[in-house]
Amino acid sequence: MVYANTPRNSPQGRSTLTQFFATSAVAAALAAMAPAALAQAPAISDDVVRLGLILDMSGVYADVTGKGSATAAEMAIADFGGTVLGKKVDLLVVDHQNKADIAAAKAREWYDTKQVDAIMDVAGSAPALAVLEVARDKKKIVVFSGPGTERITNDLCSPYSVHYTYDTWSLANTTARATVEKGGKSWYFLTADYAFGHTLQASATEVVKANGGTVLGAARHPLGSSDFASYLLQAQASKAQIIGLANAGGDTVNAIKAANEFGLTKGGQKMAGLLLYINDIHAIGLEAAAGLTLTEGFYWDMNDQTRAWSQRYYDKLKKMPNMSQAGTYSSVMHYLKAVQAAGTDEPTAVMKQMKSMPINDFFATNGRIREDGRMVHDMYLFEVKQPSESKRPWDYYKLVATLPGDQAFMPLSKSTCPLVKKTASN
Repeated sequence: MVYANTPRNSPQGRSTLTQFFATSAVAAALAAMAPAALAQAPAISDDVVRLGLILDMSGVYADVTGKGSATAAEMAIADFGGTVLGKKVDLLVVDHQNKADIAAAKAREWYDTKQVDAIMDVAGSAPALAVLEVARDKKKIVVFSGPGTERITNDLCSPYSVHYTYDTWSLANTTARATVEKGGKSWYFLTADYAFGHTLQASATEVVKANGGTVLGAARHPLGSSDFASYLLQAQASKAQIIGLANAGGDTVNAIKAANEFGLTKGGQKMAGLLLYINDIHAIGLEAAAGLTLTEGFYWDMNDQTRAWSQRYYDKLKKMPNMSQAGTYSSVMHYLKAVQAAGTDEPTAVMKQMKSMPINDFFATNGRIREDGRMVHDMYLFEVKQPSESKRPWDYYKLVATLPGDQAFMPLSKSTCPLVKKTASN
């Protein structure tokens, strides 16, 4: 430092000036080097990559998300090595009790005070939409494998969200279309009375009508219904060929069991489960579920890769994984790979990597995340086996058809997502 009262021409002054310029030169050199040094150093906030799951751990969706999804995420973190860019990966799990306000409050708390970098699933469409808005406001990443509503990548799409495993449009486009083409022309819906059920019914109705079918009516039931008698009597009275189940989890299981007790299928009507998981078939039993058609994005017994991963999962939980649980593993692994590639957990940089990197694993081949956040991959139409066809436990499905991702999911030309260029055609 040059003091104001030091004569410049004095020996002391010349020495001080020499030190000043030398120090300035060092500072300038350090400043020039700083960007390169920063570019090399991994920018991980608070030295931890922290992930969260907001799930149904005890309610109607506990069997199809719950502990199974948490276990799948833990497996992905362990398989990645437990760290990324030299920093530990932590996982937080909470039960939202199927309440949107609880889910939103937890997401806000996690993003604000727990330094959660990404929420990797939210069970149920209503809680998911609530968390989606929090993530949008906080500019944080959220990935969905459990909820179905297509609004996540349609009118409510966000630059920071990914819909990974399935959606209502893909389910309706696959199951409803196949059912109508096989002669099931008249439909009556049993619909869960919230966002997922509404959008699933609307999507299926569009597909049914587009393929020459008719919809005779619908009965809406609350989430977690235990008594389906009045709804099934309405469906029976409609004389529709197909009773479309626009619900999921325990609601679907209870509805199919009740329909068998009422003898609806013996009277000639058929059930179409628009969202059925392998857990549901296991709970219903092959005697009651045989012959049902359903759409999934994953089945444990498709090839050597699916069998190997599913056996590891089975060893932990003594049951086979469903598509949402397998999707959770895949999405966590894809997120960690993106952080590794980006050299940071900064959301914009990570999302850019997630959208640029293909997804090739036991869950998806050549999967990709579109600009609307939709992860596009093949979907599969299955038929539930007859009891005599099943050779071992969890041997429940016969593959009927494979729909390539560009056919299974809503084309961008139909999207109302504001992130999609209006000139897009697929």
